[in-house]
Amino acid sequence: MENQNENTKEQIIETPATQTEVTINQEKLNLYIEELKLDQNLSFGVVAGLAASIVSAVLWAVITVATEYQIGYMAIAVGLIVGFTVRWAGKGFDKIFGIAGALLALLGCLLGNFLSMIGFIANAQELGYFETLSLFDYSLITDLMIETADPMDLLFYGFAIYEGYKFSFRKLTEQEIMANAVDHAGDAK
Repeated sequence: MENQNENTKEQIIETPATQTEVTINQEKLNLYIEELKLDQNLSFGVVAGLAASIVSAVLWAVITVATEYQIGYMAIAVGLIVGFTVRWAGKGFDKIFGIAGALLALLGCLLGNFLSMIGFIANAQELGYFETLSLFDYSLITDLMIETADPMDLLFYGFAIYEGYKFSFRKLTEQEIMANAVDHAGDAK
């Protein structure tokens, strides 16, 4: 222990059966993280996140129109779905993955509200949804979104943005660290 390399850091990792002292080699851990960063794929993460954003927005609208009630928790679900999709597809560690997840979660929330309005208009006018989309005056989107906004929407959008950011990052598991960054007996130091 006294002749420990300065790139090695001592940590205690507890397992249920025993408490074992292991040495985590910081140099090995950094090399492993750099290998994983080579596997990052921002474009695939964004495309998959966009698809998740659209699908979750459509689900939001379907549930809102069917229940005739906007459920704020839908925004939280959008944030979770988008964040986990960006994480799964992008495999990212860098901050840009969180930013992409946050922006796509916000897009999903706004699109969910917009599609809900289209659904309500279609039902009120006895039109089809696609017909309503084609006839809608898109210059009114901003005014309509402001008119129908509720202060609680901002709170739930904030939750969605936070979750879209937080859940977009790949996490290292204890098993990965143990397998790739722990000095084992017989390893050269």
